[in-house]
Amino acid sequence: MRATTLIVLLALCGLMILALVREQTGTTGLLVGFGLALFPVPLLLAAFRWLSAPLPAPWRTHLFAFAWGACAATLVAILANGFATDWLASSVVVDSPREADTLGATLIAPVVEETTKAAAILLLFLFRRRHLDSVVSGIAAAGITAAGFAFTENILYLGTAYGEDSALDPDGLSNSATAGTFLIRIVFAPFAHPLFTAMTGIAFGVVAALPRRRRVLRVVLPLVGWFTAVLLHAIWNGSASFANNTFLVVYGLFMLPVFGALTWLAVWSRLHELRVVRDTLPAYAAAGWFSEPEPWSLSSMRARSMARAMARRSHGPAAARTVADYQHDATALALLRARATNGATAPDFAAREHALLQSLWSNRPLAGPPTTSAALALTPPRPTPPPPWPGYGVGR
Repeated sequence: MRATTLIVLLALCGLMILALVREQTGTTGLLVGFGLALFPVPLLLAAFRWLSAPLPAPWRTHLFAFAWGACAATLVAILANGFATDWLASSVVVDSPREADTLGATLIAPVVEETTKAAAILLLFLFRRRHLDSVVSGIAAAGITAAGFAFTENILYLGTAYGEDSALDPDGLSNSATAGTFLIRIVFAPFAHPLFTAMTGIAFGVVAALPRRRRVLRVVLPLVGWFTAVLLHAIWNGSASFANNTFLVVYGLFMLPVFGALTWLAVWSRLHELRVVRDTLPAYAAAGWFSEPEPWSLSSMRARSMARAMARRSHGPAAARTVADYQHDATALALLRARATNGATAPDFAAREHALLQSLWSNRPLAGPPTTSAALALTPPRPTPPPPWPGYGVGR
């Protein structure tokens, strides 16, 4: 019932957004903006799904994040930003409507937009903790939420630019507002909104791995992540308001390096999760849950792909899905145990471990042989000795 209600609310928000955008752009502008704004979406979704491939969240979780960003967050942001800009224009704080727009874009919009996007991350953290329990899953959820937000916002900007071009009939692409908007928002900076909101996602991912006794950090870190997102967003919006080449300087000397650092962190965190699988599962192998080569195979994305391909050739697509489930359960088991070893034991640790082990054991007759064969085919290094902790053989 709760999920159905949420779907209905998101659908209503989507209809309201379409009406608001159409009111500002016209029907033709809406359609043109929609088509042009769609270009970066598949690339962004594919990038974040690739990032979370070792332990991907269900598609419905990421679809919720995208829909929240595209519908609910954008609706609240458009209404709140419009109200704030109108208030600034009618107050004594600014001297002109242009100054009100600049102040609103630099100070108001970042706070409103990053707060509305952060709400999706908070909801997933509270109600779908298993799908947002690491830096990788936090970045993926935040990035997909922001991609949805940027998609709707791009429809509005591109549709409005198309309307201006239709009225002014510019001579060539160099004078086209649509071409300029497309170049900046779609070609040069499709990563802008995901970059900002990823800071909030990282903070929640770190909190998920913290011991429960670290109560102060569990409150402070999300606020720090949100504030960092707002600050980056404000710098980005503010740079576009200055004359000369301020925007290009900020883009080249600040935003691109920050984006590079985020990319490095995301890839490193993904590799770290695979290293946790490699270092943790040998203890379970020693207890008989896996064969000796399997922990290495399960920690290699290449070996995982090979195992699924072997199962598909031998037994069909259903077998490949079984191997994928086996790989995901093994990763979840390794991360669950590693967090417990580091003092961040989940309240339902014993029940969760038992459920994962039973699922692995039921899938092992079909998934174990190709997983072992893939490891042997790729000549893995000598297996890592199991860590010194007990309890991993309980429940078989």
